[in-house]
Amino acid sequence: MNGDEKDRWIRRLHGALTVGLAAMMILVGVTHFLNPPIFMRIVPDWLPAPRALVLISGFFEILGGLGLLLARTRRLASFGLIALYIAVFPANIHMATHGIQIDPASPLPQWGMWLRLPFQAVLVAWAWYAGRYGSRRPSPTKKIS
Repeated sequence: MNGDEKDRWIRRLHGALTVGLAAMMILVGVTHFLNPPIFMRIVPDWLPAPRALVLISGFFEILGGLGLLLARTRRLASFGLIALYIAVFPANIHMATHGIQIDPASPLPQWGMWLRLPFQAVLVAWAWYAGRYGSRRPSPTKKIS
């Protein structure tokens, strides 16, 4: 594979991963508005206003997903999503440690609840990679001097 082919492959991979994360975040964010109670279940008891927190996080998931789709806002959106993943991490810990089901009709095994915790690191890395080639870099393989 020559340099140009490698560049095209990297750009396609980056584009597919970015669009995939954007679509996932928009879909999950919309779900926060369509069915807030399923997310309210995992909000830790020590946090106030679970419904408001679910709607706020849904709004920022949608905003982050849309922001990833535009080169001009991609870097900022990726940092925003990383901050969001860190902010919602206590809910994932609460879910795993208390065995709380998001959707009792489709129960997640206990190991699945614990698997969500390291998956947050995957989401952070994915968002970082998506934002790595925003408006400051025209191509994933070009370097800024």
